[in-house]
Amino acid sequence: MSSERRADKAPKKSRRKAREFGVQALYQWKLTGGDANTILSQLREEKEYSKIDEEHLAVLVRGVIAQAQELDVLIAPYLDRPAGDLSPVEHAILLLATYEMKHHPEIPYRVVINEAVELAKTYGGTDGHKFVNGVLDKLAAQVRALEVKSAVRKNV
Repeated sequence: MSSERRADKAPKKSRRKAREFGVQALYQWKLTGGDANTILSQLREEKEYSKIDEEHLAVLVRGVIAQAQELDVLIAPYLDRPAGDLSPVEHAILLLATYEMKHHPEIPYRVVINEAVELAKTYGGTDGHKFVNGVLDKLAAQVRALEVKSAVRKNV
């Protein structure tokens, strides 16, 4: 592609960055109990905000906050401790990924898990990414059963 054509195209907004901001928003929500609109408004002041997929961020944050209890019920069977005992960062990552897995079937479950693991490696505790990966692998078998079975058949 010529540099002229590249200059005409707007840069693609990053869903990965949106997820990072989503974890930040959910962490803030867990600690302060603020509402989604206020938190999203505060995030707009951040330096990297212009690079994110703003619509995806808003859907994730509003959706997770509105459905947090239902999402916790979904992940509870796969936790080794009560959700309230999880680190706020890992809990935020699990809630975000669970929401995405449940409500965004257009995003492959492996992408959801990979993104969550990367977030946990960056922002979570030492082995938090292993914990997040294990929980989400088990959750995917429930929430995305057909997709998981199809992926397993392809790998056999």
